[in-house]
Amino acid sequence: MAIHWLPGNALTLLENGAEFFPALQAAIDTACHEVYLETYIFADDVTGRAIAAALARAAARGVTVRLLVDGFGGREFVERLRDDLIARGVHVLIYRRDISPFAIRRRRLRRLHRKLAVIDGRVAFVGGINILSDLSEPNMAAPRHDYAVRVEGPLLAPIHATVQHLWELVAWASFRHRHRLPAGPAPCCGTCGDVEAAFLIRDNLRHRRDIEDAYLLGIAAARREIVLANAYFLPGRRFRQALLDAARRGVRITLLIQGLADHPLQQRATRALYGQLLAGGLRIVEYHRSYLHAKVAVVDERWATVGSSNIDPFSLLLAREANVVIRDAAFATHLRDHLQDAIAHGGREISADAWQRGPRLQRLLNWAAYGLVRLMIGLAGYGGRH
Repeated sequence: MAIHWLPGNALTLLENGAEFFPALQAAIDTACHEVYLETYIFADDVTGRAIAAALARAAARGVTVRLLVDGFGGREFVERLRDDLIARGVHVLIYRRDISPFAIRRRRLRRLHRKLAVIDGRVAFVGGINILSDLSEPNMAAPRHDYAVRVEGPLLAPIHATVQHLWELVAWASFRHRHRLPAGPAPCCGTCGDVEAAFLIRDNLRHRRDIEDAYLLGIAAARREIVLANAYFLPGRRFRQALLDAARRGVRITLLIQGLADHPLQQRATRALYGQLLAGGLRIVEYHRSYLHAKVAVVDERWATVGSSNIDPFSLLLAREANVVIRDAAFATHLRDHLQDAIAHGGREISADAWQRGPRLQRLLNWAAYGLVRLMIGLAGYGGRH
């Protein structure tokens, strides 16, 4: 796989909604020509209503606002927010809406999971943060932990082209020809920083393995350290083997994984892999301060990725995802510092000895969950190495 690296970018790491949503809203409020926003979840909460109001204000100024929301993750949006935004001039499309939530089929599972925004072709946002309050779950004492990146520079060209392409595709597939609007101004792609980065997507055509392959290239190149934080970590054999090979080379590997689980079945399936990973020398830390929703990694404090893709079959085999991959020591070190702080203040390390001494019944339940998840993947038509 050849990654198309682009130099000359300015990237800003944004941690959690406390940093992301004000930056996104400020960019929307200064938009003059067009706004594209794609998201999996667009909640009817204080955060969702604030972003919806910003989109409506932009439309009232004559800005062309295009909002694309996933039909499964955005069910609440369709019921509560969509009609009002359309009435206020926002162009809204829903990605794959009319699919039964009970059907285990490829088509139902092929969701729009990426989170992208492009404003006037001059600034973009890429990451894993939905339009959803950080404290959306009951009894949350700390915000959901996640990251996004604010982008300026040459990387805007592929991001802008990607959101335009999917908008046109969904408009055509939905027979919403009135949404097939003239393109706005060309993106501002001049040099404005010194960060080298690439934009990667996962789709079901030409880019099915791009994000996974980029991770594997980063792991294979590691010489000292890998810090990987992932909300839903259920890698296939190829990915696990790459990590184990790196550990055998002497690379220090830390996996930061959900401790508080919003999907208990998947958490148990992930824990079925702990024995193999711990025996192979990997360090596993579960995050318990709040829900971990991050999808990021740092290699040797010079390579990093931030995006929407989990390391699980849903993201790597089915969903539309988007990640930024960065080759820059300052950015990678900054992200690593954030992850080390999360580990220090919310992590609980799992030792190999304690894991082996744990209740046998729990391990059996973990493997049963793993088998069930694998069965679901098989019913959806996938299997093999993944």
